[in-house]
Amino acid sequence: MDSRVTNLAEQLITYSVKLQPGEKIYIEIKGLEAMDLGRELVRVATEHGGVPFWYYNDETLSRGFVRNAGEEQFKAWGAFHKPIMEAVDAYIGVRGSTNPFDLADVDSDRMKWHDQAYWGEVHIPIRLKKKWCVLRYPNPSMAQAAERSTEDFAEFYFRVCTLDYAKMSKAMNPLAALIEKTDRVHLKGPGTDLKFSIQGLPAVKCDGGRNIPDGEVYTAPVKDSVNGIIQYNTKTRQGGAVLDNIRFECRDGKIVDATCDGPDEKLQEALDIDEGARFFGEFALGVNPWITTPMLDTLFDEKISGSFHLTPGNAYESAFNGNKSAQHWDIVMIQTPEWGGGEIWFDDVLIRKDGLFVPEDLRGLNPDNLK
Repeated sequence: MDSRVTNLAEQLITYSVKLQPGEKIYIEIKGLEAMDLGRELVRVATEHGGVPFWYYNDETLSRGFVRNAGEEQFKAWGAFHKPIMEAVDAYIGVRGSTNPFDLADVDSDRMKWHDQAYWGEVHIPIRLKKKWCVLRYPNPSMAQAAERSTEDFAEFYFRVCTLDYAKMSKAMNPLAALIEKTDRVHLKGPGTDLKFSIQGLPAVKCDGGRNIPDGEVYTAPVKDSVNGIIQYNTKTRQGGAVLDNIRFECRDGKIVDATCDGPDEKLQEALDIDEGARFFGEFALGVNPWITTPMLDTLFDEKISGSFHLTPGNAYESAFNGNKSAQHWDIVMIQTPEWGGGEIWFDDVLIRKDGLFVPEDLRGLNPDNLK
C-alpha cells in the first residue's frame, strides 16, 4: 500500500470527519483506482473504533439503472438510500470515475429524476447535516483533463491534499471576519460587473474538513440582491456535457438570461430543474496555492488560488440565504492576470486585485504565504 494513501486515509478519518469510537461512517467509492483509498478508509475507521458502511457507486455500474429507470424507480431508489444516510454519523465520498462522461447520453428527464433522488432527497437535506468530506482520487482520466502525465498528476494530487490545512485555517480568520462585517460586494472583470449584498450572512472556512483538496471561504448572497452580469471563464461539466464561457444576466437575484459555448439545452435544463436553480446559494473565494489552473473537476477548480465561484442553486445551511434547490452548481471565475484579471470590492474597499489580496491582514492568504 502506498504510504501516501495510508496517510491520506488517516487525515480523512481523524482530521476531516473526526470519527469517534462507536460512530457509524458511510464510505462511498467511485472508480476502480479509488478502491485502494476505500480499503484504507474501512481499515482506519475500524481501527479508530468506528463502524464503516461501504458502497461502490461508479457510473459504469449505475449507468444501466440511470439510463433505463422510470420516475417511480428513481423515487424508490432515493427512498431506499435515505434511511441509510440518516443512520450514519459521518460520510466520506471518494470519487475517481474512470469516465466522467458515462452518463452523457442519459436523457434530461432521467438526469433530473436522478438528481432529485440522489441530491434532493439524500445528500443535500441529510448528508450535509452530518460530518462529511468529499474528495476526488487520481486516475488517468483526471490526469488527461489536467493535461498532465498520470505520475505527475498523482504527485500534484497528494501535495495538494496534504497541505498544511491548520496553517491555512489560521490565515483564513481575517477574511472570515471581514465577510461577516460586509454588506455590499462588487465583482469586476472581463465581461463581469455584478453587485450583491452578503449582509447578515455568516462566513464559513473550508480548511480541510469538508472537501479534500480544500481552500475556500464561503458565504451566500442575499437571495434577491444580485444584479448585473457575470461571465465565467472556466469550463464546467453539466449533464455529461462540457460548457464554457457561461454568461448570466441577473435581476433582483434571479438569472433572467443565460448563454454559453456548448449545448444550450444542458445549460437551460440545469437552471430549470426547479425554481431555486435560477437563484444563487453560495459565494466563495478560492485560496489553495497549489491549484492554479482548471481541470474540469469542481472539487479542484473551486479552490483555485485567485478565483471565486458564485453558485446557482441550493444554499448550505451553514450560510443559508433562504434558497432551496436540488441544484448546486459551482462555476468558477479566475481573476489572475493570466486569466484576464479582475477585482473584488467589499463596501467600496478593494479586497483582491488580479487574484491577490490587497489589505495587509489578508495577505497571509496569498500563495507565497501558504506554500
